[in-house]
Amino acid sequence: MTNNVRGYLQLHPFHLVGPSPWPIFTSFSLMDLALSLGLTAHGYIANNLYILLSIICVLYSMTLWFKDIIAESTYLGDHTIAVKRGLNQGFLLFVVSEILIFASLFWAYLHSALNPTMDLGMSWPPVGIDVISPAELPLLNTIILLASGVTITYAHHALINGNRTNTLYGFIYSTLLIALFVVFQFLEYRYAGFTITDGVYGSTFYSLTGLHGLHMIMLTIMLIVCTWRVYNYDFTNTSHVGAETTILYLHVLDVIWLFIYIIVYWWGS
Repeated sequence: MTNNVRGYLQLHPFHLVGPSPWPIFTSFSLMDLALSLGLTAHGYIANNLYILLSIICVLYSMTLWFKDIIAESTYLGDHTIAVKRGLNQGFLLFVVSEILIFASLFWAYLHSALNPTMDLGMSWPPVGIDVISPAELPLLNTIILLASGVTITYAHHALINGNRTNTLYGFIYSTLLIALFVVFQFLEYRYAGFTITDGVYGSTFYSLTGLHGLHMIMLTIMLIVCTWRVYNYDFTNTSHVGAETTILYLHVLDVIWLFIYIIVYWWGS
């Protein structure tokens, strides 16, 4: 009887996760992706097949890991208020790290833009670079992102007020807008007049916009998952940590894109 009582009584509000294979599986998948990227970039691998396989492994491991987390929070009731607070704090620290990464890339861009050297023709953009007009696709993408901020805020307020239908519509519209942004970003890269190998301008431009584009792809996946969870009645007006973190992520990426548009596309052109 004593052992049974000890097995069911918990003297702290935290969730002690059981043995799981996904952390180490995800770690090896990420290591495989990093090695594939590095070896392909330096010419040791002749095609992109290994990068594609590595990405599939990472997405597969993340899917299974997040499936367990969703089951623990929604169906098993393991995520107490303390656990939710910890998840929010952890995601905030992740956002801070992302902001610092982009700050370092802005620093690299402005370091060359504010004091162009002889190699760049003493001008910025460098001589011979056919820059992308800020009044074309970049402006359209900016409008799309601002619109997604409106629709996701609409979804957030509807979720807080317990309006499932409007929440679902808000997440669907936001998902479509972010996916459209990614498509237009691809078209911009497809028809750009310079590449990442065109000096410091090309490397800093594609590093900034490419890293942001990668995050937008991640955000699209997060929004798809949240839309499915809203449809599946997983969120309530008092318990929706996954939706809150996704909404915060979208707003942060919106603000970062505004800095990219103003500094890189408008001022930098």
